[in-house]
Amino acid sequence: MINRGDFYSDEEWKRFLAFSRGLQTPCMVVSLNRVKNNYVQLRDSFPYASIYYAVKANPHHDILALLAELGAHFDIASRYELDEVLALDVSPDRISYGNTIKKARDIAYFYEKGVRMFATDSREDLKNIVANAPASRIYVRILIESATTADWPLSRKFGCHPDMAYDLLVMARGSGLTPYGISFHVGSQQRDIGQWNDAIARAKYLFSSLEEEEGIRLTMINMGGGFPAPYLTPANVLSDYASEIHRYLTDDFGDEVPHIVLEPGRSLVGNAGILVSEVVLISRKNNTALNRWVYLDAGKFNGLIETLDESIKYPIVTDKDIAGGKEAEVILAGPTCDSVDILYENYKYRLPADLKIGDRIYFLSAGAYTSTYASVGFNGFPPLQTFIMK
Repeated sequence: MINRGDFYSDEEWKRFLAFSRGLQTPCMVVSLNRVKNNYVQLRDSFPYASIYYAVKANPHHDILALLAELGAHFDIASRYELDEVLALDVSPDRISYGNTIKKARDIAYFYEKGVRMFATDSREDLKNIVANAPASRIYVRILIESATTADWPLSRKFGCHPDMAYDLLVMARGSGLTPYGISFHVGSQQRDIGQWNDAIARAKYLFSSLEEEEGIRLTMINMGGGFPAPYLTPANVLSDYASEIHRYLTDDFGDEVPHIVLEPGRSLVGNAGILVSEVVLISRKNNTALNRWVYLDAGKFNGLIETLDESIKYPIVTDKDIAGGKEAEVILAGPTCDSVDILYENYKYRLPADLKIGDRIYFLSAGAYTSTYASVGFNGFPPLQTFIMK
């Protein structure tokens, strides 16, 4: 049995149940108080860093407004996210266009709105920045392989080899841009702190070689995200990440640590959200089958896409979780007419044996990469609604 008390206090849980009781499922309930506490903890753990919230994790207006009020910066992936953040009167110098895959006209749009900080990892993208965002600051994302230790890897598609990063920064200076720094992402839900050590060492190599050989002095390292939310697979506490990463930085840079940028998403909003679902059907595939199939009204297309390959294992509880109650293994699946819509089949969750149709199932720590991943109408199901609990 999953101990709900490991994730939410009795008082928090009672408040959540009272708030969510009348809501139609599936839905997401987000606690702004948890978002605030997570931000303050991260800010205090890395007092030397600028925090750029990864808007894609959860772009709900109230979350963005809270973080803007707290002084956060913002990592933006599209012009649509940009419009949402600018509407909150956030100044463009608190914004980074962190997506390395972007249209030339979108670069121009960001530039027109006052943004002057751009990520890149390819020559063609850099050419578009030169043409549409002159004199801007450029940071180059390097390739990091983290598939074995991150629950949601971000390697292969993003970043370039350090040798190419070197060439891109030289090209940027020659084209009138300002070579600003190096970025990397060690993978989302990264449980191996040592991955930051390897990435920082690569950044140090580029800092040193560019200054010695080209006279280019970089001043920023963007360490991306990767700090975990509390799921079933254990991870280190934030203080351990903070102390080790600070040690890695001082080991490589001594007293001249560059300006550090963090782009947290999951670690800020993950444990602030609970996805509320309902049991639609319970069945067995034959008369002697040991495992029940439990079909929910939330699935891969209703916000739980990170169960793909069973990568993210959410803590799951029900209203019937009672110490000592009988439980049995289940296979969890979503409601759509698509055979890929199976959440967990290999990893067996144990749910109450007396679970019935209509009972509620709660996915804890589901505030990140859920509501925005939900389809807009597959099988006619509407997007996942989010409700804010203040």
